[in-house]
Parts: sequence; C-alpha cells; structure tokens
Amino acid sequence: MDHKLPQTVTLDDVRGAHKMLSGVARVTPMEGSRHLSSLVGGPVLFKCENLQRTGSFKIRGAYVRIAGLRPEERAAGVVAASAGNHAQGVALAASLLGVRSTVFMPVGAPLPKIAATREYGAEVRLSGAVVDETLRAATAYAEETGAVFIHPFDHPDIIAGQGTVGLEILEQCPEVRTVLVGIGGGGLAAGVALAIKALRPEVRVVGVQAAGAAAYPPSLAAGRPVTVGSIATMADGIMVGRPGDVPFALVRDLVDEVVTVSEDALAAALLLCLERAKMVVEPAGASPVAALLSRPETFQGPLVAVLSGGNIDPLLMQRILRHGMSAAGRYLSLRVRLTDRPGALATLLGVLSEADANVLDVSHVRTDPRLGLAEAEVELHLETKGPEHRAAVAVALEQAGYTVTG
Repeated sequence: MDHKLPQTVTLDDVRGAHKMLSGVARVTPMEGSRHLSSLVGGPVLFKCENLQRTGSFKIRGAYVRIAGLRPEERAAGVVAASAGNHAQGVALAASLLGVRSTVFMPVGAPLPKIAATREYGAEVRLSGAVVDETLRAATAYAEETGAVFIHPFDHPDIIAGQGTVGLEILEQCPEVRTVLVGIGGGGLAAGVALAIKALRPEVRVVGVQAAGAAAYPPSLAAGRPVTVGSIATMADGIMVGRPGDVPFALVRDLVDEVVTVSEDALAAALLLCLERAKMVVEPAGASPVAALLSRPETFQGPLVAVLSGGNIDPLLMQRILRHGMSAAGRYLSLRVRLTDRPGALATLLGVLSEADANVLDVSHVRTDPRLGLAEAEVELHLETKGPEHRAAVAVALEQAGYTVTG
C-alpha cells in the first residue's frame, strides 16, 4: 500500500493538537486482556477512551476545532448536531473555551445523554427523529444565526484532534503491530491512521464498521464517498450513512483494511468488556473487540483495540446484555406443552432444576385455540452456562417426555 500522506491533515497538525490538549484531554490508560490475548496468540490491549472526559474521544477533536476559531467566530457561538458523544464533547469544549454552544439532538435521544450535554453547558434543542434530520436543523440554525457549525468528523481540525489517540498508542505501546479502531464517518480512524503511519508505517491499521451501517466498503470500492440507502445498528456512535470527504481520503490511503461485524458480535463484545475487563463500553466502542472475537486468527499482536466510548443508555445496555448472553449461549427461550393438571408445572420445573438451568421468567397459557382441552403451554426464559449446557437442557426436557418448541 502507498502510505503517501494526504495534505489535508499532517503529522505536525496532530502534534500541535496534542500540545493543545495537554491538561484538557486525559491520556487514557492501556489495559491488557488475557482472554483476547489467548485468542490472538499475542498481547492484546485496550486503549480506554471510554474513560476519557465526557466518556468518549470526541472532546479531543471538538476542543481543537473550537480553539482554532477566530475571535469573531467564537463570539458568534458554535452549533452541533449529535445523538450523544459529539454533543457532549462540543458542550464541554465550548464551556472550557468560554464559547456559547447550541446542540441539536434527536427527539428520541436517551435522557442521560441530553442531561449530560446540558450539564456540560450547552443549550439543547430537540429536533428530528433521526440524526440526519437533526443535522439539517443545526445547519439551518447556523445559517440563520451565524454560529459556527462543528462537524463531528469532516474537518481537518477534528481529525487532528482525534489523531492524538494514535500518538498516545505509540507512546504507550511502542511495540504495537496492529491497531483496531471503529469507523463511522471516519474522523477517529483517519486521525489514528495518520499519526501511526507517519511514524510507524509497518503497523497494520484496521477499521471496523457495523455491518448494518457499513458505508466505507462500497465507498472504497467506488473510490469516493457514497451514501448507503438504509442503515440500522445498535452501534449509534458509528451509524453514519456516508463517509466524510476529508477523512475518506485518509482512510483510503492509510487504513490497511476495513472489516464489518454483526449485531450479535457487537453484543457479545460488549458483554465480554463488561464481564472480563470490567469496562463499560457502548456498542460503537466495542466494535474492535467484536472484530477480534469474529476472526482472532487474522490479527497479529501486540494489538491495540480502541474502546472509543462508554456512553450507553442503561435501558439499551439491559437489552444488549440479554442479546449478548443469548448470542453466547447463556439464554434459552422455549415453549413446552403440558397436561393441564395440578403439579404439572412443578414437575417441569423439577426437570429444569435437575438440569441446573436457572428459570428467569415463566408464562402460562391455557386459552390458545391451538391447545387441546386438557393442555397448557408454558413459555420459559432460562439462564444457561453456554451452548453445550443449553443443548443439554433441551435434551433433558425431551427425555422427560416434553415436546419442546423454540
């Protein structure tokens, strides 16, 4: 691959951003993962941007962008559109620099993210059902008021700020061979790749996208940013339908590969981060871990996976954890038909107890027209110990004479 650096952003820009962010952004820690290291066959470390101020890497680019504004631009204020992380980054950066900020967020944005953005000092306006509609509202506001629109990824200053993550990776893990980083619009991946390839061109940089919002593979194939028609993923932090023009050029020239991961892989990765690493990570932040879990044999250590953010709504986390446990074979949902007589449910539960399955929920149905006069159907949600135990529980029920359906 030709590692000639595009001129939109330079290593000097990233180094300048690094100096500017001293005392503003935290130098986030590296944490090792024994479990993932055993899968890869070499050291695997997490770059913990989920522990950054505002809970994600976004403060880096937002601060550099706003700090670079002219005095008259600062006086006009700034405006942004975001469902969460960029909103909080802009709000805090603007407050630190004494600049008025207005942030447009979707009507359905999680309440904790709305509250945090306000607490960081921004005026929050709810507009639109999806981020694209919110973006239009923010750009219209910028045109009407003269406020400076702070794009979440498509600006050289933003990329320079995000690139400081790459400098820190090289400082903290100089022997690194592979870096995995999530990609939405491309600002973080472009900045990280720029910093790393300028100093260590032999290091492999791999971008990770959610399969349900993967705009980069078709864009790279076309040689230009293209818009994907329909996007849907739990990883809202990387749910972007079109790459940014500025980061696209850097990703095209500097990122060695872009891979995609499934929703099941994202859920399993989030669960692993929580259980094994004790890290609260949002789905977008867990995307590099999802790639590792999906194809560990293709990556070479020492490897650094960038956990880009940890801002996750508790209700979403609850749903994702259940999904992740199901994908990992830790849940079993089934229906069992019984003879409708006293003690029948107790007998069924006894079989499950003998099989060492933990019953989470039971729903007893007697009025379904598909059932016989003397029949009842029980819907069960069970906690199991993994795929083998889940299969063993189903076998135990069948051997006890029960008809089991999914």
